[in-house]
Amino acid sequence: MKRKGIILAGGNGTRLHPITISVSKQLMPVYDKPMIYYPLSVLMKMGIDEILVITTPHDSAAFQKLLEDGSKWNMSLSYMVQANPDGLAQALILAEEFLGDHPSVLILGDNLFFGEGFDSIAMKTNSCKDGATIFGYPVHNPEDYGVVGFDKNRNVISLKEKPNFPASNYAITGLYFYDNRASMFARKICPSARGELEITDLNRTYMDCGDLNVELLGRSTTWLDTGTHRALLRAANFVSILEEQQGVRICCPEEIAFCNGWINVEQLRNVIEPLKKSEYGQYLLKILERENKGLKLSSNMQ
Repeated sequence: MKRKGIILAGGNGTRLHPITISVSKQLMPVYDKPMIYYPLSVLMKMGIDEILVITTPHDSAAFQKLLEDGSKWNMSLSYMVQANPDGLAQALILAEEFLGDHPSVLILGDNLFFGEGFDSIAMKTNSCKDGATIFGYPVHNPEDYGVVGFDKNRNVISLKEKPNFPASNYAITGLYFYDNRASMFARKICPSARGELEITDLNRTYMDCGDLNVELLGRSTTWLDTGTHRALLRAANFVSILEEQQGVRICCPEEIAFCNGWINVEQLRNVIEPLKKSEYGQYLLKILERENKGLKLSSNMQ
């Protein structure tokens, strides 16, 4: 059964105040495009064309104005509000009707993933519909994240949220693959001491069942959590340098939809029309020119 996607773009963005007092952090720019384009692109590149976007009540209209219903990219986007930021695992409960019996992939709206190594791992993971898969990424400050611990044979033996004494330097990223039991398991989680349904507890449920897989991301992958001012700047600089040096733009939904075969040349032309006065739109016009010349863009640069 085909996997459905969830983008969690809720929360109050308090770590980014005052700039997020009036606008969702997931609508903030990361160099040349809204932050939410980056997690959206991750799902689209895996071929996931049915996605639920979970937002705060006061930001929902802005997300719908930006993304609409997805039909311009020949995909389906629907929306749901999270009244209060009561934990990441709550997203699976809110999405229960949307998911039905489908497996799911949940991605946080402020996470940026890039790299050929990541793309291949994500595609492989998407093809497996059993159990749960999370991703570990080496960081210098694991105490600020959920952390995965291993035994000497690299078997997962612990998952802890922001531990004082981390069991490893592998942070758990904001990308989670689940089978069709995720909503049921999430409903059984008790709120943590801070009153939230922790995603770590949901992942620990799968671990206790022997159904949790952890993929470790290495040097061929870049992962950025853009939840702080410094991280937001770092992400913008990363995208700027990459795009300017290589002459391409990354994580453009219009380009991915076209490369996926979801939209044709004429549909791409229509999508570009309101964007053509911007550098972003000019880049998309060049894709049309390359198509007319029979040139193809490398898939890892989408």
